[in-house]
Amino acid sequence: MNIEEKVVVITGASSGIGEATGRLLAERGARVLLGARRMDRLEAIRGTIRATGGVAEIHPLDVTRRKSVADFLKFASQTYGRIDVMVNNAGIMPLSPMSQLKVDEWERMVDVNIKGVLYGIAAALPFFTEQGAGHFVNVSSIAGMVVFPGSAVYSGTKFAVRAISEGLRMENLPGIRSTVIFPGIVSTELANSITDEQMARNIRERRDAFAISPDAIARAVAFAIEQPDDVDVNEIVVRPTRQDR
Repeated sequence: MNIEEKVVVITGASSGIGEATGRLLAERGARVLLGARRMDRLEAIRGTIRATGGVAEIHPLDVTRRKSVADFLKFASQTYGRIDVMVNNAGIMPLSPMSQLKVDEWERMVDVNIKGVLYGIAAALPFFTEQGAGHFVNVSSIAGMVVFPGSAVYSGTKFAVRAISEGLRMENLPGIRSTVIFPGIVSTELANSITDEQMARNIRERRDAFAISPDAIARAVAFAIEQPDDVDVNEIVVRPTRQDR
């Protein structure tokens, strides 16, 4: 298993997919750095990882601020001596019809879902280039492959994650791998940012009916990471069996 002793940094790690990924990779022997704004949550997660013999550190992180992301990666390098995997997981999903003109929410999605990924790449790439090795795992969404009413802007940001990841892969940088994960409906806090009542109700109903655990996505991340260095798993789609789109 090509995970043990790897240094993995994870954004949006205080809950959901980020938390599950940090726990699973630490369990499998990785040294993880967890970043988010909710330090109380990070401290609790770090405590449980360490209590079971895992290696974990935490650091405050706001992916909408380039300096915050740069400081996060610098801390990882200073703490562990290298960085092997950058998991760009932080994201928000305030779905709404475009006709409602929730422009503030559009801008926030662009800041977190697109610029946050770009800041992560910009911060990690110099370390990867110097090492001659590194792996970006960027979390998109099934909405990065299909569009549905109310998802126009969110889908736009998640399509962008796919395009950015594929463009980076095609640059063929020595030793650097790029993986995009496309989760379907997962039982997380993501829907809590939806302010449109009808959209929120629809998403909650689908989530309550058949959402899968964040652990399923964490296992997909682990699968991509554990491959031999000459194997790059570029895209993984993980849906609930009952999800139609």
